Amino acid sequence: MLKPVYLSSLVILVLLSTGLLLKAEEITAPGTIRVVRVAGVINPVLADFISTELEEANKGNAQAFLIELDTPGGLDSSMRIIIQKILASKIPVIVYVDPSGARAASAGALVTLAADFAAMAPGTNIGAAHPVSIGVGGTGDSEQGKTVMEKVVNDAVAYARSLAEQRGRNRDWAEQIVRESISTAAQEALQLKAIDLIATDEQDHLKQLNDRTYLRNGPAHKLVTRGALLSYAEMTWRQEIFNTLSDPNVAYMLLMLGILGIFFEISQPGVILPGAIGSLALLLAFLGFQTLPVNYIGVLLILLAIILFILEIKVVSYGMLTVGGLIAMTFGSLILVDSPAPYLQISRAVIAATVVVCGGFISLVLYFVVRVQKTRFVSGLEGMIGERGKAVTALDPRGRVYVHGEYWDAHAEETVAAGREIEIVRSEANLQLLVRAVEPTPADALAKEKDNVSD
Repeated sequence: MLKPVYLSSLVILVLLSTGLLLKAEEITAPGTIRVVRVAGVINPVLADFISTELEEANKGNAQAFLIELDTPGGLDSSMRIIIQKILASKIPVIVYVDPSGARAASAGALVTLAADFAAMAPGTNIGAAHPVSIGVGGTGDSEQGKTVMEKVVNDAVAYARSLAEQRGRNRDWAEQIVRESISTAAQEALQLKAIDLIATDEQDHLKQLNDRTYLRNGPAHKLVTRGALLSYAEMTWRQEIFNTLSDPNVAYMLLMLGILGIFFEISQPGVILPGAIGSLALLLAFLGFQTLPVNYIGVLLILLAIILFILEIKVVSYGMLTVGGLIAMTFGSLILVDSPAPYLQISRAVIAATVVVCGGFISLVLYFVVRVQKTRFVSGLEGMIGERGKAVTALDPRGRVYVHGEYWDAHAEETVAAGREIEIVRSEANLQLLVRAVEPTPADALAKEKDNVSD
């Protein structure tokens, strides 16, 4: 057995040799890289998802945080939340624009600029970060609108240049993608030093990143990706629902479904199920529109359409109120989401199809409502109007008639002989019937003749 003194000496020698190998550098053992996949519009839901996952990755001492990006852009507020989290991260953040054919446009370009390491797959592009005007007033062709827009552009330019400077990337290019809305292919972006590398796939990307340095609070640190485990983060069911609702087409269709459900419940009270479904759809639509730039003039036009549809039930307008409602609904739908960005607009095809379906459904409901209103009563005295019977006694003007197997007191405006066929015109007070004589038709005469022959 080794004596304690020899054992202690051996431990000291091992520690010294290890220290010589390490020198002054700190080598981090291969760990876990947290991965999130972004494929779609940058919105508040996505910002919350990335922020939460990045915070968890920092708490769990992950090796790095990887964002696999494919986006047309999104809301400025959501973009800034993501960038703030990236800049505040203790671990390095990597943005990889993939797969081939993907893009990091508009807000996605600035998120890529903010990353510690920016990579792109072949066949991808980045840029087109010119801000778009959102909201009513102050952003038109007026002098005030131009001034406001100029301020927005200058702010975005300063923001982009500061991000590029902080990460050691091309500041002039960063300004160009904002002012001139240029879009750059992957190879050109690498030559312009807008990104750090081009990788064919995920493994190639991690291989090229191995042993690269990044700055944190002054000192340089080394990123070790060789042998690192990839941990993929998925949205919770709640985040998935809200992310789906933030799609303007989905939110719009839910709004229309809610309107149809409420309208059906008002026109046919007591059905309950359409009203319940409509109320739920409206609530979900409102949740979705919270993440979108909504034009309130569009909302008012759609509300006007609802009012006109309801009035059609109460007022006889021969369809004019329905036509007015459909026109208001169409124009309201076209301006409901106030943004020139295509990914934040409601599809024209969806609007056209929805208006046609709504128009057909409302017309069908109104048809049945009017039909019910015109249907004569089938019970009580009102239900006897139009029924035929026989005059038991002469009506001059009062007498007795036999209708529905019962004898009734009746009167007529003209003298009716006993035995004549009569028709009930209306019911009056004290169970009195107003009747009139009915001239027998040729068919009635033929039937009577056959009855006599049979007898």
